[in-house]
Amino acid sequence: VQLQASGGGLVQAGGSLRLSCAASGRTFSSYVMGWFRQGLGNEREFVAAISRSGSSTYYSDSVKARFTISRDNAKNTVYLQMNSLKPEDTAVYYCGAGARIINSYYRISSQYDYWGQGTLVTVSS
Repeated sequence: VQLQASGGGLVQAGGSLRLSCAASGRTFSSYVMGWFRQGLGNEREFVAAISRSGSSTYYSDSVKARFTISRDNAKNTVYLQMNSLKPEDTAVYYCGAGARIINSYYRISSQYDYWGQGTLVTVSS
């Protein structure tokens, strides 16, 4: 599976962005999909994840109620709608795909098998 993330950019605090992650291959619906981010000098941290069918979503406390993850299995794409952006949301955002993730392991980056190249989100104050 190859993942291509896009949609990052520069936005003012309070603004919105929508990230997309397009996947190659015919087995997209068999993967749990997640978004992680890595700020300068920080470790990669969990942002959001979505189950294979899209029926369940999970968020970190820092983005809950501001970000929404969704997926379109017909288009092999996962999205991250980011609203009410804050300067502390500035980071490179990565999408990941995991074939064997169960329970709460979606929060652990090492559980993901494939990663996109990352897209930079910069939020100015």
